[in-house]
Amino acid sequence: MCKNCGCSPSGGLPHHHDGHEHVHYDEDGQPHTHHHGDGHHHHGHDHDHHHDHDHHHDHDHHHHDHHHERKETVVVPMETAILAANDAAAESNRAYFRANGIAVLNLISSPGSGKTSLLEQTLERLRQDGVKTAVIVGDQYGELDAERMRNRGATVTQIQTLDSCHLNADQVARILPAAVPPGTELLIIENVGNLVCPTAFDLGEDHKVALLSTPEGEEKPVKYPGLFAAADIVLLTKMDLAEILGWNRELCQKNLSLANRSVRTIDVSVRNGLGLDDWIKYLKNLIASKKVENKK
Repeated sequence: MCKNCGCSPSGGLPHHHDGHEHVHYDEDGQPHTHHHGDGHHHHGHDHDHHHDHDHHHDHDHHHHDHHHERKETVVVPMETAILAANDAAAESNRAYFRANGIAVLNLISSPGSGKTSLLEQTLERLRQDGVKTAVIVGDQYGELDAERMRNRGATVTQIQTLDSCHLNADQVARILPAAVPPGTELLIIENVGNLVCPTAFDLGEDHKVALLSTPEGEEKPVKYPGLFAAADIVLLTKMDLAEILGWNRELCQKNLSLANRSVRTIDVSVRNGLGLDDWIKYLKNLIASKKVENKK
């Protein structure tokens, strides 16, 4: 899992190289850039010790007293350090979103679950309703998904994570506010296709949304409970294939309840439009709640 292994330099633990900068936002949404110098620590210990000891092995032993300064070593688990750095950046992002009244969702699923197809339809619907939307897309390489969503009324920005299997909060922070223009009401983050690692990394979102497609089977919530326990809502996608695949909805719902007793679900099919009205209603309610919260 990424929070344990640190993944790769491009996406796990933020690495501080010479001249590296991190962007943080205060409660008013104002950016503050922190510059880090050379992150390498040089320890000035000369390990080439020359000791000339004459040992007289009579009955009397003459030893010189060596006084060594003892330094206490504090061990910090790697996952603690990684997540602490990420959580600090996530809180900064959250302050920016709050200050600008932006509702934010983090979409997480396996590759091929239908995230991009759903977002294509979602953006079209929101454009028709006059909702100003932005999308951040996380993929290891290329901009195929981002290109599919462009020209649908939303600002779409791609983050290439290279060898990393998830987005982190600092990557999101670096493209704010260019990726989220003034007046944006809703930001949807399409995370890298992965059921495990993206779940551990808070991006500053209001809610995580899990997608589970019928071709994946009914057992995923039991095998990967972390995501489904953290999700505010689960979209059961590709429902038009359920009957053909012999997909067992009752079993899937039972498995979901084992991970999250209060989880909500929406049956979705992009092909026949099933569930899209309920999904759009969910998004609009989230936007409305954010506006009310912002007025307080």
